[in-house]
Amino acid sequence: MSLIDRVLSCADYNAEDYHPLLVDGHKVGQVSARVAGELADFGTIFDFINMEFHLSQDIKGFKERSTIMSEVARNLFDRGLIVGWREELYPVAPKFGVPALFNIERAAVPFFGIRGYGVHINGWLETGNEPQMWIGRRSRSKPTGAGQLDQVVAGGLPSGIGLMENVIKECQEEASIGALLARQAIPVGTVSYITKREEGLRHDVLFNYDLRLPENFTPINGDGEVDEFMLWPISKVVHEVGREGVFKFNSALVVIDYLVRHGFISPESPGYTEIVSGLHREI
Repeated sequence: MSLIDRVLSCADYNAEDYHPLLVDGHKVGQVSARVAGELADFGTIFDFINMEFHLSQDIKGFKERSTIMSEVARNLFDRGLIVGWREELYPVAPKFGVPALFNIERAAVPFFGIRGYGVHINGWLETGNEPQMWIGRRSRSKPTGAGQLDQVVAGGLPSGIGLMENVIKECQEEASIGALLARQAIPVGTVSYITKREEGLRHDVLFNYDLRLPENFTPINGDGEVDEFMLWPISKVVHEVGREGVFKFNSALVVIDYLVRHGFISPESPGYTEIVSGLHREI
């Protein structure tokens, strides 16, 4: 079992391997050498200046940028370079909470190294001698992390929806948790990482919530994205999250963050300071 390995697996990144992607002077992503070669086919859309890719200054405004980038993403998808099309738009902005420069298909976000956001809810309860946590097994048809373990509820943050609104929506869809109960989810901070994955560069911030669930509650999936739910004692969660490939890569970080915050991983644990600092990576 190695918790530090789970953290380090989300830190496969070398800045020298990427070119910044800028829009209207703002850095919004990073593209690898492979992606850079593909973008060269869109000569009138992207300008390569001083080792940086710039969306052409001739493409102005949110609507026009969104339209053009949608066409680029669809072209790349049709060529097999982007996979797992979701029909879900993500906002693209220099940082969280500022107006988006454009929207883009979710599947294209890692291809361009754009920062993505999500909400993850730790569903836990007090029973017997130790707390327990509801764990979901992702559908085996999911484009990422198929069949791996996850929080009871987790989802990306699409364009046009607030954090708590998204928590409520995802709770209902993924686990049949009603709005009244979902609103009791407590925001407990973030986990962030930047790492190379098969789908591209994942540069994400996850907003984490703890939700104490009633003992008589059993989650029921409603959107086909979860194959099963399991109620595990924390000791089993600690054991399983340390095993390679059991939890989805970023969901493992959310579990580890929970275990640190609640004292189930102590300062005496091997690699404690590296684990804690590794949950919050920025560039």
